[in-house]
Amino acid sequence: MVRTPTLVLETDGPQRIALKLENLQPIGSFKIRGAGNKILSSDRPAGGVYTASAGNMAQGVACVARELEMKATVFVPDSAPRAKTDAVERLGARIERVPYDEWWKIMQEHGRPGTPGLFVHPFADNAVLAGNATVALEIIEDRPEVDAVFVPWGGGGLTCGIAAGLRAIKASPRVYACEVEGAAPLSASRAAGRPVTIDNRRSFIDGMGGRGVFPEMWPLAQELVTDTLVVTVEQVAAAVRMIAERGRVVAEGAGAAPLAAALAYADRLTPRPRSIVCVVSGGNIDTGVLSQILAGSVPSWGP
Repeated sequence: MVRTPTLVLETDGPQRIALKLENLQPIGSFKIRGAGNKILSSDRPAGGVYTASAGNMAQGVACVARELEMKATVFVPDSAPRAKTDAVERLGARIERVPYDEWWKIMQEHGRPGTPGLFVHPFADNAVLAGNATVALEIIEDRPEVDAVFVPWGGGGLTCGIAAGLRAIKASPRVYACEVEGAAPLSASRAAGRPVTIDNRRSFIDGMGGRGVFPEMWPLAQELVTDTLVVTVEQVAAAVRMIAERGRVVAEGAGAAPLAAALAYADRLTPRPRSIVCVVSGGNIDTGVLSQILAGSVPSWGP
């Protein structure tokens, strides 16, 4: 894990927007923080470690396991992008592709019967949340004046971890959970007043948009998240392109969603934020998808 920089991005609006570049972690994603904290704070089981992940937590677990010379197994949904699974295999982990429903069940049940080793949940785990909270400390060190932090909502581990970290150090920025249209379980749950399951629509934005909010994450979201902001796939593609063209860095769809939300909503929020940090959670985007976006089109499906 490294301490990632915060880059001010030139935009066309009055707000000062900075990007917290977690895409510059060794595995291209913030997930190494939570994976590292979970594994290092646990006894090292003889069976190694395993996780259920579409890609980024898989890489985090694989990377930490390799450094500790432990075995690692990763259960991925059959739709997982090849760019991410290839990276996991390069890190030495064993990949097991399973149907989406089975993959989701592993996360719901915090493990898979008959699978040896320590299960590292991609988001619903206190040690993982604590690792993610270190992002908050770095944001405040770099941007003490920040009054709004925009974070992608996948399972909620990053959003709630950052919000909890800010609260722990008595920092007061509002925290906005950013979701994509057609795959926004937190927004649907907030509207219903309880966790609900949605029929999520998949897109090239593979790092967010699950079927629902896990019951153990719901109280944290209610307490810590200021609001949810939903953007379109088109807005996310435009944000990926802006980060590449103006920031000269590569963001995956989930990583660009906070910028898309800041550009779409900042002028409508009350009070209007003056200093914004958008957390670029990862940069593991398929090169074919990225090339389409940079050429001005919007990929209709993942790789």
